[in-house]
Amino acid sequence: MKIIGTIPQHDLRKVPEATRQVEAAGYDGITSQENRQDPFLPLAVAAMHSERLELATGIAISFARSPMVFANLGWDLQRASNGRFVLGLGTQVKGHNERRFSVPWTAPAPRMRECVEAIRATWRAWATGEELNYVGEHYTITLMPPNFRPEPLGDIAPPPITIAAVGPAMMRVAGGVCDGVRLHPFSTPRYVRDVALPRLQEALRDGHAGRRENFEISGGGFVATGRTDQEVERAFDWVRMRIGFYGSTRAYWPVFEQHDLVDLGQKLNHMSKTNQWQEMTKEVSDDVVRLFAAVGRHDELPKELESHFGSFCDALSIGTPVDEPGGLPPDLIQDLQRIPTPFDEFRGLDERDQLASSS
Repeated sequence: MKIIGTIPQHDLRKVPEATRQVEAAGYDGITSQENRQDPFLPLAVAAMHSERLELATGIAISFARSPMVFANLGWDLQRASNGRFVLGLGTQVKGHNERRFSVPWTAPAPRMRECVEAIRATWRAWATGEELNYVGEHYTITLMPPNFRPEPLGDIAPPPITIAAVGPAMMRVAGGVCDGVRLHPFSTPRYVRDVALPRLQEALRDGHAGRRENFEISGGGFVATGRTDQEVERAFDWVRMRIGFYGSTRAYWPVFEQHDLVDLGQKLNHMSKTNQWQEMTKEVSDDVVRLFAAVGRHDELPKELESHFGSFCDALSIGTPVDEPGGLPPDLIQDLQRIPTPFDEFRGLDERDQLASSS
């Protein structure tokens, strides 16, 4: 299993040292998020201060940018990292798109599919020199004069693309046209087993010739851990708060449905609309937290992770930077990396094209 760490995003001056610490501890990679800060700038700095870490956006908001913007960012970060960048995309919900990013909202799954296809078409044109001619319902990209083509990547393949998915439609997009899926932390093993995986497996058969070893499943739940019981308790309460936050949004209720918890979602939704954000957390019981999270001290964590995630997860983001409470010690990281997973490696551009043309 890949074990993924994090770095501070609020101050780019702290990224070099944090990146070196994460790499020295033995993590497989780092992810950045698009919450309060831009997700790409920290990875550009991290690329200059690491040698082997995989660098991924987990995730960047897809509809707030043109596919051409993603293509340029991905191409440059792939070159800077010498082939270690993974472009992770997510849609966010309607309210954030319209009222935070001020972009129009349409059915997200078809639009995400086109976004991924348009980025890949752009990279293909840059890699091969062919004309760029992507025409879809949501995106049309047909202009690429020679002066605007970036320098070739040489022997480096363009980045893999993974997307965040919760509902069945986005699961099918992930399995059909992407290199991996980033399951939301607001997931439970039952939801992944009974809802997510069947959709992914069906789409993989159609879009990726059934080659699960080239498709990475990341995440699918929370982790509440620490060196001591007290640290675990603090992490447990943080997970409780996140469940209350996400559970207030209707888009995440398919997970609640698997556990007959829609009533809880409705109550959380009402409380969010009346600004009862602090009180929402109290509505999430310990039993509900344990549905969503693997819980245990560091010495208990390998068994807990294998029990909670082992049947489906290839890569897992855990904890905070290594210099903060909750960061994992190197020997524990090595133990977790021994958990077997189906994933082997991402495909290169040529193999993706061959599969796309035959499916």
